[in-house]
Amino acid sequence: MDTKDTEHPRLELKGITKQYPGVLANDDIDLKILSGEIHALLGENGAGKSTLVKAIYGVLKADSGEIFWNGTPTNIASPHAARSLGIGMIFQHFSLFEAMTVAENIALGMPGRQNMAELAKNIIEVSENYGLPLHPDRYVHTLSVGEKQRIEIVRCLLQNPKLLIMDEPTSVLTPQEADKLFETLRRLSAEGVSILYISHKLDEIKALCHKATILRGGRYIAECDPTKETAKSLAEMMIGTNLTTPRHQDTSKRGPVRLKVHNLSLDSTDQFGVDLNLINFDVKCGEILGIAGVAGNGQVELLEVLSGEQLSTDEAHILLEGQPIGKLGPVDRRKNGIAFVPEDRLGHGSVPEMSLVNNAFLSAYRTKNLLDKGLINNNKTTDFAKEIVEKFDVRTSGVSHAASSLSGGNLQKFIVGREMLQDPKLIIIAHPTWGVDAGAAADIHQAIIDLAEKGASVLVVSQDLDELFAISNRIAVIAEGRLSVSRDIHEFTIEQIGLLMGGTSGSGSEKEVQSVA
Repeated sequence: MDTKDTEHPRLELKGITKQYPGVLANDDIDLKILSGEIHALLGENGAGKSTLVKAIYGVLKADSGEIFWNGTPTNIASPHAARSLGIGMIFQHFSLFEAMTVAENIALGMPGRQNMAELAKNIIEVSENYGLPLHPDRYVHTLSVGEKQRIEIVRCLLQNPKLLIMDEPTSVLTPQEADKLFETLRRLSAEGVSILYISHKLDEIKALCHKATILRGGRYIAECDPTKETAKSLAEMMIGTNLTTPRHQDTSKRGPVRLKVHNLSLDSTDQFGVDLNLINFDVKCGEILGIAGVAGNGQVELLEVLSGEQLSTDEAHILLEGQPIGKLGPVDRRKNGIAFVPEDRLGHGSVPEMSLVNNAFLSAYRTKNLLDKGLINNNKTTDFAKEIVEKFDVRTSGVSHAASSLSGGNLQKFIVGREMLQDPKLIIIAHPTWGVDAGAAADIHQAIIDLAEKGASVLVVSQDLDELFAISNRIAVIAEGRLSVSRDIHEFTIEQIGLLMGGTSGSGSEKEVQSVA
């Protein structure tokens, strides 16, 4: 970053306050971001980060306080006004139209009328340069969560922003791709672009950011130089207490194979999807198997066939405790003791408009006996929702509130808690701590470990390699619909897995597939 003083900060907030019913989301917050500065905004889920950046981007209006742009008091009345100033934002929950193509979605966020053929060329060029491959003609509803995030990143970069707000931008990238993105951000910084960077990956905050502002409970806590802090000290400033490192489970307690997937192949139902090709793996009782991979390499298809949303061509391709379940649907798999946390928490893992009470009921009505003569037992269902909120520290003003009222991380905690508190024999979890703060992530990791120690089998699909190394006994890598041989975590390095995620070093090669057949 150019360290010379400038007359005014690029962006300055003074006394920003925003209150919702029962929640003071932002309480008199000040913030300064200089020209060319990469500035981290850190805090627990529910600390007020999303509310603050929405005020900067014109999505909502603060109750009080001032915003200065290059020293001039500014009213940012809408996202269009923000983009006109040169502010671009990548939301954690995407602002995309599912029934439109990638190019059409990007065009909607661009000023003026677009030449679509020229825009498609620009999308391909920018996405390839930044290691975020996108096809302009694909429909958004066919994309994975990770691929949708790529649209948001590319859309912002196409607008040459003066201030770029980024929320968890590396959650879908391999370590090598994240390094490439960091190179791009550092180049943008050197050219004078300011970046407000939100991430729960504290090691990347230390590596990338020049300053960090800490929020807790909606209030400003501190500003610090993250390069002079440890990841642990940053996390402890965020949560206001000591951070407990998850304790790994005793691998000697692993029992017999509970889930066995044998020679599973499946043609994707999506024309742009990824076909699964001779997938082989097993998960033992008391074991956590991690599957790593870049979004769009067959994870969606694998999760669908494991949950029963897609049926395998042969029931014997998937065995649960030796019994074939490949032709059973989701309800029957749940009857057999399988729980499932999907990657899309809004719409797939929950119904956004429904209350937390009703969302608790959706997947747990049978295992928690929430029906009484065919009718919902409201008292028991409410008690179960309250138990989830209490045990998984979900920050909400009440279980009667809609799922959409929660921050992304708090909704993730609720869904994970709902599934884990059903004491499943097997739980399949996609991205368990995506968008979750360090303290809550440690709690979720420990809960997963504790569940495995009680004898459950756990399958975790994640792009976060630090997460997989923290909780897994073994790791395999999925690339282009093929799965590598799983290995003990001590036999892998993060760099080796990153290469496998990129499709090199023979991930899912014919030789490897045959070796586990």
